Amino acid sequence: MAALFVCGNASAIQYAYLVKFTNKDNTAYSLSAPLAYLSPRSVDRRVVQHIPIDSTDLPVPAAYLDSVLTLTGGKLHGTSKWFNFCVLLTPDTAVIHNLDGKSYIGSVKRIGFYTDSLHKPGPTTTIAAANKKTAGDGTYYGNTWTQTQLVSGSYLHDEGYTGNGKLIAVLDAGFIDADTHVALNSMWSGGRVLDQHNFVLANDFIFGYDTHGAKALSTMAGYLPGTYVGSAPMASFVLYITEDGNSEQPIELVNMLMASERADSIGADVITTSLGYNTFDNVTDNFVFATDFDGKSTVAAAAANMAVSKGILFVASAGNEGGIGWNMILTPGDADSALTIGSVDAGGINAANSGYGPNAAGQVKPDVCGMGQAAALLIGSSGYVNQNGTSYATPQIAGWAACLWQAYPTATPFQIRQAIIRCASSYLSPGVQLGYGIPDFSCAKSLMLSIPESPEPFSPASWVTATPNPFVKDITLVLGPDTEQSVTFILTDVAGKQILEVSGAFNKGFNTPYDIELPNLPSGIYILKAVSPTKQQVLKLVKR
Repeated sequence: MAALFVCGNASAIQYAYLVKFTNKDNTAYSLSAPLAYLSPRSVDRRVVQHIPIDSTDLPVPAAYLDSVLTLTGGKLHGTSKWFNFCVLLTPDTAVIHNLDGKSYIGSVKRIGFYTDSLHKPGPTTTIAAANKKTAGDGTYYGNTWTQTQLVSGSYLHDEGYTGNGKLIAVLDAGFIDADTHVALNSMWSGGRVLDQHNFVLANDFIFGYDTHGAKALSTMAGYLPGTYVGSAPMASFVLYITEDGNSEQPIELVNMLMASERADSIGADVITTSLGYNTFDNVTDNFVFATDFDGKSTVAAAAANMAVSKGILFVASAGNEGGIGWNMILTPGDADSALTIGSVDAGGINAANSGYGPNAAGQVKPDVCGMGQAAALLIGSSGYVNQNGTSYATPQIAGWAACLWQAYPTATPFQIRQAIIRCASSYLSPGVQLGYGIPDFSCAKSLMLSIPESPEPFSPASWVTATPNPFVKDITLVLGPDTEQSVTFILTDVAGKQILEVSGAFNKGFNTPYDIELPNLPSGIYILKAVSPTKQQVLKLVKR
């Protein structure tokens, strides 16, 4: 994703280093007092979804940060509590060796280089005023009717579900026009922008650098009945810049991770990003599809998966690499848990440049598609334009997902994602570019009641679940043992011939998903037996 980025004139070289810590032993925070580092809204989300607060929620120990900054004389760019590291900026590479041998430091890796320093103050902005909402038909939606009708989105609005009460985080490159366009006035006048931050420059100014973020935002937040109505016009938003349009470097994926963490802490329900990565300015940083795009290995994919584990729906674009050298999806669109969006036209035909799947682990990607060809967008202070890209299909679906979630406020991201996928036009025969097809949100609302809360609906009789099933290549198991114990998994074919045996140690209750790499298997039915000291379970698996 390229973006126009404005820098100052003074030259000040900076190197960016990711410094990973070995532990959180010196944290001043406690799992029993989460309101010290999570908002009430964030805690409530966990309570509703039965998600425990754990060590990944605890902030990076301040003592470690102070020590790193003192030893290097560097500047703090940001931190990740989920993965326990900080990003340090310094003009002198030699000082990084002052960290050598420190017991609390696990690793140090350079992730960026700048000929001009990153952190600069941003200008301030005054926001204009607005109006209120109703619901309607094609005349009511104006420019957005075609993309709305394609996914039966108006059904949700007609039922009164317009995103009210849901919080959507938008991670992008810049939000030029977001503070001035008349169709976004109601968002500002209603006080529905709850946070904004530029993770590239470490300031709160976001209304510069690029129009890309504002266009993506407009597909959800636009509200000018008769002219332009977005998919979630009454939702609240947080707006974050994570992309540096001056360069393409791994630090931008770290910015995405930090923005996801901030969105989690403030209480976001949905994160949507129309950014995707595969190559960088330094070719040695480039990703290799077969090894890096397995749904969990890149920083961006790990961020998406962790966000979902915290109860957030993460919506990512498939990217616009279809038909060219790379051809495949980008990251974080490869992420296991992300709802990944491809692009189609008004007739439901794939856009030629929409990224292809599956991911490197064989998981269907994209998941579904929205209208990214000739998508209706806002531009300037009162203009409208039609442009192409998965960038604009993605936030549309994110907005509709928020409306669906409003209808079922105690739902989980798994339920929302499954309802969208199972009601898509090609659910029974997914394609490499279409995924499971085009969603039908009228169907999705009806289907929600029949979908379990998670892929791990544990009970005494069912304490192991496998996903995906049917599978394409590998499987992921989620376990909920009644005691801490080791579990052995034995895979056989229907004739009883053993194919694989692996074992692992698991905690009582919910565990981190356990991935099993399978050999290349022919299509058919397989039997997986889970054996522990206290119980057994047999699962039937289907290989496509």
